[in-house]
Amino acid sequence: MDIKLQQVGYAYAKDTPFEKRALVDVNLHIPSGSYHAIIGHTGSGKSTLLQHLNALLKPSEGTVIIGDLAIQAGKKVKNLKPVRQKIGIVFQFPEHQLFDETVLKDIMFGPLNFGVSKEEAEKRARVLVEQLGLPEDVLHKSPFDLSGGQMRRVAIAGVLAMEPSVLVLDEPTAGLDPRGRLEIMDLFHKLHVDKGLTTILVTHSMEDAARYADRVAIMHEGQCVLSGDPIDIFGNEERLAEFRLAAPRVVRFQREFEALLGYPLPKLCVTEEQLAEEIARVVQGERESI
Repeated sequence: MDIKLQQVGYAYAKDTPFEKRALVDVNLHIPSGSYHAIIGHTGSGKSTLLQHLNALLKPSEGTVIIGDLAIQAGKKVKNLKPVRQKIGIVFQFPEHQLFDETVLKDIMFGPLNFGVSKEEAEKRARVLVEQLGLPEDVLHKSPFDLSGGQMRRVAIAGVLAMEPSVLVLDEPTAGLDPRGRLEIMDLFHKLHVDKGLTTILVTHSMEDAARYADRVAIMHEGQCVLSGDPIDIFGNEERLAEFRLAAPRVVRFQREFEALLGYPLPKLCVTEEQLAEEIARVVQGERESI
């Protein structure tokens, strides 16, 4: 499911003395099946943009196209339920959205609400618990008796049980330790690949964007100021600095290494693994030249 934003603007409290513009002339194309990272500082418009992706907010100006549905400013749109079923949003601290008396009932709630049979909803819940690395016996426990990491996985299972074709991740690793962050991000990437999802990661982490995304968009003061391939975006450090952003740590380390070498490496690396391979090639080449 492709998503396009065409000249989208949005203002909170529009046409009142308290009007505040959050999005200004945003143009963005998120192709079906892509892993798209949206980066920017607090107040850049990331969260407002996110809420346009399944019509939680509707544009004050412009058009949001979600699959075959066009949501235009000033025009009413009927029956948004199918769109909201196909676009699942994992908000920051999704465990705060848990509410039912058992894990099984919590995961089943969304599918049942969209007309899925009880048998099918329970089947999905059991499959997802296994996929997310949770023991089967959690299904009959209260979600509030689980550890923080387990609660988050249950909340994620509740979103995935809707079988969305687009998964929107709003700072999904907030509050997790480094190991927990890596586990959750690797899990989302596996789901992206295995299920062929369109994945949209809203984050302030340049490292997560560099490691997982195949497209990157930069938000700044309500505008989409850069969009493109991670190599192109992260290789332009002067441009990033204009928007008070720094390149990922691995890119900065590569620049320092190149300064010591006295010449650039053949390609820009955006992950530790890529950089380790390039450095190994340089070292091997130096040995062979001796």
